[in-house]
Amino acid sequence: MYNANEQIAELNKVGVANATRLAALSIESAEKLFKLNVTAAKAAFANGVESAQAAAGVKDVQELMALRAQVAQSNVQAAVGYGRTLYALASEAQGNYTALAEDAWNTYSKNVAAIVDKASKNAPAGSDVAINAFKSTFAASTAAFDHFQRASRQVANFADASVRAAATSTAKPAKGRK
Repeated sequence: MYNANEQIAELNKVGVANATRLAALSIESAEKLFKLNVTAAKAAFANGVESAQAAAGVKDVQELMALRAQVAQSNVQAAVGYGRTLYALASEAQGNYTALAEDAWNTYSKNVAAIVDKASKNAPAGSDVAINAFKSTFAASTAAFDHFQRASRQVANFADASVRAAATSTAKPAKGRK
């Protein structure tokens, strides 16, 4: 016998599991970002101390100008490295969230399809039109999600290529100014 309450309870369990996975991914991403920022702050402090010590030992203007150029180049390289790492973390998080959403949608659509199939077998006579309409609507929403998913991947790939190209072009002039 078909029991809709059991099917809905199962969908709710899957929803809770997905929400838990989403929270865990969010915490993991926040932790990585925090570690990156702490590491960057420590490196910036160390570079500042090193630069101050080097500046204290400067004997003439030429040496000061050379130190200034060296510090500027070091700062640009650190900023570019930070940006690349930050982008890598964001890309990783986006990939994890996308995988979670795809998995959740696939599980949801399979469960809904199973519920509809079981319900249609136990449906009263004459309800075929309503069940077929629901199946058609659900198939259309699944197709729309698949189309949106493909478009999102294309946008993400384009953005990734653009950011990588921008980071490369930013790093090259900094290296050329020795």
